[in-house]
Amino acid sequence: MVTKQFRGSPDDADLGRADSLAREIFSDVANKWAFLIIETLGGRTLRFSELRDGIEGISHKMLTQNLRMLERNGLVERTVHPTVPPRVEYTLTEPGQGLRATVDGMCDWTRTHLGHIETARRRFDA
Repeated sequence: MVTKQFRGSPDDADLGRADSLAREIFSDVANKWAFLIIETLGGRTLRFSELRDGIEGISHKMLTQNLRMLERNGLVERTVHPTVPPRVEYTLTEPGQGLRATVDGMCDWTRTHLGHIETARRRFDA
């Protein structure tokens, strides 16, 4: 699906439309790896290896793909320092920090309701 370029139209922000830019952005950032990257970065600047070490279970490939997607969407800034070997650091941009507040809220919600959800799953699966 090819999305339309943003024209400032309400259609571009309509999550109900398959071709809306908002829906594409929502799809990009609403995945577990993007959430975990945003949560791990927080207000810090981290190197790739620090991010990988801070997110248990993420592969090199998935971290790379998600960092590129977050950078493309203007949520993460990538800084390459001209050293040998090159030192690359990642930090949240202002919009990324804004999204972080939502991610923090979802993390808090998960911690608060984890027991209830676990009980419901056991009851459903029985």
